[in-house]
Amino acid sequence: MMTGAVWLATWLAIGAGAGAGSADVKWEPQVSGTTVRLRGVSAVDARVAWASGDKGTFVRTTDGGKTWKAATVPGAEELDFRDVDAFSERTAYLLSIGTGDKSRIYKTTDAGATWKLQFTNAVPGAFFDGMAFWDEQHGIAFSDPVDGRFIVITTEDGGATWKPVMKEALPPALPGEAGFAASGTSIAVQGTSHVWFGMGGSAARVLYSADRGQNWNIATTPLATGEGAGVFSLLFWTDKAGIAVGGNYKKPEETAGTAAVTLDGGKTWSVPSGTSLRGYRSCVASLMHARRPMFVAVGPTGSDISVNGGRAWEPLDATGFHAVASPRRKQDTAYAVGEEGRIARLVPASPVEPKQAPKKP
Repeated sequence: MMTGAVWLATWLAIGAGAGAGSADVKWEPQVSGTTVRLRGVSAVDARVAWASGDKGTFVRTTDGGKTWKAATVPGAEELDFRDVDAFSERTAYLLSIGTGDKSRIYKTTDAGATWKLQFTNAVPGAFFDGMAFWDEQHGIAFSDPVDGRFIVITTEDGGATWKPVMKEALPPALPGEAGFAASGTSIAVQGTSHVWFGMGGSAARVLYSADRGQNWNIATTPLATGEGAGVFSLLFWTDKAGIAVGGNYKKPEETAGTAAVTLDGGKTWSVPSGTSLRGYRSCVASLMHARRPMFVAVGPTGSDISVNGGRAWEPLDATGFHAVASPRRKQDTAYAVGEEGRIARLVPASPVEPKQAPKKP
């Protein structure tokens, strides 16, 4: 596993490159076993991954995607699961979206055979957009603002209880400000205590906390603003270095305001200096390929990849996806999900040639 310090040093070193370089990877389609729209994905390792979507659906693989098993959470057939966070082939959390009691969190510890409803929103007007976990016991989730205030809940006991963060700890929301639940990744955590979540609408801002959400600050990003625009996905590989992607999902081919980077923990954000993303992107993930860190961003018009720390991007594929994820520890692959049960895995584009034994003279 590459540590945060090594990630940062490598990112700074390769950032001096002028172009995006060659990624030499491709998407390999897989069969999900469902035709519903999939919006969330979580990779445990190269072997185990979970995905989630509409009509109470979740899918799971334990063999690297050779086979996926689809099922429905009992009693949740009308729910849209936009976020999934998995920790093993047996344990995973699901978050459903919607106003009122449609925003819920479920958990399984038996590979999806049974699910426990852990949280049901009771705040009128609240709409939860995403969740994230520092570890299996400690997690956080956030909602759109209600009455000018952000809503954040946390757990310290594996979801057995979810407690609201005091509203006074959060800065006030701006009129017309809202979050996005496109992929469940507009919230990100790092280490044991850092957390960020992004907003859009009237302002593309990022809220950040260094103490598991007890105290918050806020910063403005250069991402697009307006109806349907803002921060859709956040990724931090150290407590200082991170990237935000998004744009305007109603204008998916617009390239302006689709990415920003930070090196000070989210206090300030800047536009990458190289080739931009090809349009609105709903999710970004990091991975290691050929001992080189890279990022992949996905959206409805295709995917892009960067091998120089997000400073410049090159086209990867024209296939549309909603979400992408790599394993928490050994980031040696990535899975992406999309419409009609679409699932794919990122694999090397060129097969590795076996070493030839030297010929005898």
